[in-house]
Amino acid sequence: MKRRIREILSWYGSDNPGTLTNLARILNQGKLGGSGKLVILPVDQGVEHGPARTFIPNPAGFDPRYHFELAIDAGLSAYAAPLGFLEAGAGDYAGDIPLILKLNNRENLSSDADPLQAVTGSVEAALRLGCAAIGYTVYPGSLQRVSMYEKLQALTEEAKRHGLVVVVWSYPRGRDISKDGETALDVSAYAAQIAAQLGAHILKVKPPGDFVEQDEARKTYEDAGQQTDTLAKRIEHVIHSAFDGRRVTIFSGGAAKGTEQVLEEIRGIRDGGGFGSIMGRNAFQRERSEALELLDSVIKIYQGKL
Repeated sequence: MKRRIREILSWYGSDNPGTLTNLARILNQGKLGGSGKLVILPVDQGVEHGPARTFIPNPAGFDPRYHFELAIDAGLSAYAAPLGFLEAGAGDYAGDIPLILKLNNRENLSSDADPLQAVTGSVEAALRLGCAAIGYTVYPGSLQRVSMYEKLQALTEEAKRHGLVVVVWSYPRGRDISKDGETALDVSAYAAQIAAQLGAHILKVKPPGDFVEQDEARKTYEDAGQQTDTLAKRIEHVIHSAFDGRRVTIFSGGAAKGTEQVLEEIRGIRDGGGFGSIMGRNAFQRERSEALELLDSVIKIYQGKL
């Protein structure tokens, strides 16, 4: 095993060999295997946004098997999806790519200001499907955050006991956070810290914008001379907030956007010391050949080749 992977595993010394083995599976998978960088394909948008918005741009995506094959052929680190999508293909592609079972989801038919995700999977199902990890979303700042944290704590204990990796989507939202504040630098860094404190092995946050939500944080940044003018500098701050870079922190791809915009963002994540990306719509909503070309470029950026 490469020295970098041994180093990363050493950050999780309280975990059992089963969990470390599954973390190593993810870190050693695909074209970025052994580098300490990750690119993961998440396909939970069918539930989160509905099938029309999610799959009509590339109708091949209605078939769950399409996403397994896209992740495998692109040489990605892992594939994450809810129970139904994984059940529809886990047997056909057993052992081909590490799987992450997304254990909670919410539909988009409600406009709740403080949404709560329903638990839609289990640790038992993840083990049955041969998954390397479970995934779980929390909404820091939401009125529902306490319930979400407590459910995550119970699932995390169970997952670690059975040797699974825990991946946490940490997405701030709620009536006390502005729309710009959801991706503000201070809020994104706070979200990373919360996910790390809740026991995540891998945590996922949104790339931070050049905006500070909280007055107290703004004053602290100004007094310390914190630089925020480039994405790389903002990413670096988020990474520091995840235990000084001792927790694997990856960044979401967000809404669909142009290829050059995607690649420029990836360069900022790389230059700021980010561990990689978890990219859904920007990949699978493209026609297959275009998606493979984009993902290859993303991987080359993290390899320092582009």
